[in-house]
Amino acid sequence: MKTAWVFPGQGSQAIAMDADLASTEQGKAKLAQAQEILGWSISEICNGELEQLSETQYTQPCLYVVGCILADLLAAQGQQPDLVAGHSLGEYVALYAAGVFAFEAGLKLVQQRAQLMAQASEGMMAALMGFDREQLLAALAQQPGAVLANDNNPGQAVISGEPEAVMAVMAAVKSKKAVPLKVSGAFHSPLMAGAAGQYQAVLEGIEFGEAQVPVLSNVEPEPSTDGAMLKARLSQQMTGSVRWRETSLKFAELDVEQVIEVGPGKVLTGLIKRTCKDLKLVNLDSAEAIATLAA
Repeated sequence: MKTAWVFPGQGSQAIAMDADLASTEQGKAKLAQAQEILGWSISEICNGELEQLSETQYTQPCLYVVGCILADLLAAQGQQPDLVAGHSLGEYVALYAAGVFAFEAGLKLVQQRAQLMAQASEGMMAALMGFDREQLLAALAQQPGAVLANDNNPGQAVISGEPEAVMAVMAAVKSKKAVPLKVSGAFHSPLMAGAAGQYQAVLEGIEFGEAQVPVLSNVEPEPSTDGAMLKARLSQQMTGSVRWRETSLKFAELDVEQVIEVGPGKVLTGLIKRTCKDLKLVNLDSAEAIATLAA
């Protein structure tokens, strides 16, 4: 059965999402490595207050480390995907799972990304549910200060940009629900250009190898194993759109039959289900779940 692994991004975090990972050989090693790099404990943050875990500078490294451990546990069971993808931050776990860079290199990238995004203070983001796509695209065309940041599925999207422009789009588009998001800045928009420029210097120092399985990138959901191409796509991610609806459609186009969401929550499963109803969807969020799958 042709299978894709997908990795969730910010918003999927949950208290105790490291669950039983510290009791595994892979988990112990990765958690110790992470503490050495970050200077703080993933497990302490994951088992503390949700408010702190939800702060960008903590959320992103925690999700990355948990996702990488789960990917290691799957690999140890002899499991291997036919292709991988990740939503925003999740793309870093996907690249690790595909063997593009080492765990430590990816964590250093994520740490820098999280700090820069936490410091971003320009603009706003808003989620829209149950809207007319043509109407949304027309409204965005009239407001150059706002962009489609996350194209999640046919009925859910996130817009990002200058507050006046985002509010104008929300007012112009009829939707079942439109909610401003509690984030520090306008992620996945041109307003992140300054942060992206600082991040680029760190990214250039990280070696990207050839992927062992094809990766679908957020900004270009076409499968690639070329390290240089995947690096170039990642460099565009902070200011570019997360094209998740197209990623879901690409799974069907590439004859993927099963998608496994590796990480806490079921956000991606829900998004994919609304785009491609025929895919078999599985969630793996703990060592126990992976052991059960193997059994």
